[in-house]
Amino acid sequence: MSRLLIRGERGHDIIDELTPVPGEPIIDKPGKSAFCYTDFELLLKVREVRNLVIVGVTTDVCVSGTMRDANDRGFDCLLVVDACGTGSSKLHEATCETVETEGGIFGATAMTASVIAAVEEWAGRLRSLGETM
Repeated sequence: MSRLLIRGERGHDIIDELTPVPGEPIIDKPGKSAFCYTDFELLLKVREVRNLVIVGVTTDVCVSGTMRDANDRGFDCLLVVDACGTGSSKLHEATCETVETEGGIFGATAMTASVIAAVEEWAGRLRSLGETM
């Protein structure tokens, strides 16, 4: 069995639809969490980011690990359920359910359509503020 999502192995490359814009930082994580042995936390703190929208592959491993580490570091997290996946639907569902236990101990969950609608509403408010200034 080949190793997935490891630098130089199948599945590691960034897909065309998600190509970073020039100057956008890329976090090449060697562990399961984006915070493990990376500058991710530093990049977020320098930019004063407090809220994370989390998506990715291996919901039960890398996505969950990153979300838990972010939560432990004081970030508010939103897991986009239909923008994550893993090899087993049972593992995916259980991981998403775990996020919401105890009143959202690790964060909140939402679907992509809800996130897009919220961003569009926020952008509309910003535009209307700009028009009134």
